[in-house]
Amino acid sequence: QVQLVESGGGLVQAGGSLRLSCAASGRTFSSYAMGWFRQAPGKEREFVAAITWSGNTYYADSVKGRFTISRDNAKNTVYLQMNSLKPEDTAVYYCAAKQSYSGSYYLERGDYDYWGQGTQVTVSS
Repeated sequence: QVQLVESGGGLVQAGGSLRLSCAASGRTFSSYAMGWFRQAPGKEREFVAAITWSGNTYYADSVKGRFTISRDNAKNTVYLQMNSLKPEDTAVYYCAAKQSYSGSYYLERGDYDYWGQGTQVTVSS
């Protein structure tokens, strides 16, 4: 069982930056593939970024070049650095975990086994 707790959300002006953190419980964090998703009001939850247990990354086209996902296995934490934020990035951001040593990326909601409670990001124009 893994528990995930996101933090770092807030209100920022367009063009600004935020760094989200997702702290995971448990002793096997390094064996988990991690992902970030977001859900805007009235929209489906969508994939943002993923990182494999070995540190390989993958991004949605909408955030490529602006967002960076990373992990610190010693701290059981995954991060999402968000730069050049746009109003359309406004959403609740969720982190997710899936135990996997396959080295694959996981891009679908149904691929993940554990979810955090979410953190609100609001970008003003």
